[in-house]
Amino acid sequence: MIFNYRIRDYNFRLIVYMLLLSVLGIFVIGSASGQDSAVMMKQCVGVVASLGVCLVVSLIDYHRYFRFTTLIYAVCVVMLAAVLIAGVNTNGATRWLKIGGVQVQPSEFVKIGLILVLSWHLTRNQEQINRPAVVGTAAALCAVPVGMVYAQPNLSTTIVITFSLLCIVYAAGISYKWILGTVAAGVPAAALSLYLALNDLVPFLQRYQAQRILAKVFHNSSQYADLNRQQNNSIMAIGSGQLHGKGLFNNTLSSVKNGNFLSEEQTDFIFAVIGEELGFIGCMLVVLIYALLVYECIWIAVRARDMAGRLVAAGIASLLAFQSFANMAVATGIFPNTGLPLPFISSGLSSLLSMFIGMGIVLNIGLQRKSMNY
Repeated sequence: MIFNYRIRDYNFRLIVYMLLLSVLGIFVIGSASGQDSAVMMKQCVGVVASLGVCLVVSLIDYHRYFRFTTLIYAVCVVMLAAVLIAGVNTNGATRWLKIGGVQVQPSEFVKIGLILVLSWHLTRNQEQINRPAVVGTAAALCAVPVGMVYAQPNLSTTIVITFSLLCIVYAAGISYKWILGTVAAGVPAAALSLYLALNDLVPFLQRYQAQRILAKVFHNSSQYADLNRQQNNSIMAIGSGQLHGKGLFNNTLSSVKNGNFLSEEQTDFIFAVIGEELGFIGCMLVVLIYALLVYECIWIAVRARDMAGRLVAAGIASLLAFQSFANMAVATGIFPNTGLPLPFISSGLSSLLSMFIGMGIVLNIGLQRKSMNY
């Protein structure tokens, strides 16, 4: 079905917010890389290409994707299987594929694919959503790709994907009996996991993952001093920026960044660079833009023309909100140390492109507001 879109229904605010974050990312990455022109140019090309894809996706009726949910799901599983079989290993983790000389991280695209698949499944079964068969099928659909992401190992991305999928289930109107039951089972399970971690007996966690969690729980213990050093340096960098920051591309000797006290400052700890160079004001502006982005996604979800659009928009909103918060939480010491890119800002073209694709779908949902059968 072809829709006649009205330009006044196009949410240009989303485009502006994404561009503000992306342009800031180019400059901050440039500063973190020591003004490496090649790194900055790569990010610039990524932003331009991703924006172009986003604009094209925003004009494609989002219902069309639901005709290919089986194919989308199969591609997600095949890509993740390829990573486990022939992926590129970096720092003990196998998360990337080399495709035509370009390194791709499939789990970033799986985030969007699973949001589409689960939204379609719950939409088709919205009248029986609380039936064990429907909930069980949804859990089984998600368990396979999520388990493959975890096996890379990639616990942080596993948590982000799981969180966004749970938000979709909640938005679909799942009964509070299911929610309370999950919480009732989850709290004791978390306590048991912590106990097992203390005794190095957690069967589903790598040793380093358990140690990172324990390092956060027992932050002041000298036993975990080395594990907390990176986050302590990040907090020191953010605090040293004070109100106005030291300025982009600064080369002062007192800079935590310039002193090589930070690692992965272009990706996982880029918020520390923002804090040091743009100060508290810069950090709050970044947080504000993310909040506005999430608000626009939720606003579009509320006004979506049908359940499918509502669930997809809610899923993208939760993905953006949680991943942004998690990256900042790691940089400020709230969460245990883990690797997650800051959406639209961190270096990494897979993350950049996948988020632009997700927002393109949200833009199309915003272009269609009246409920009708399809």
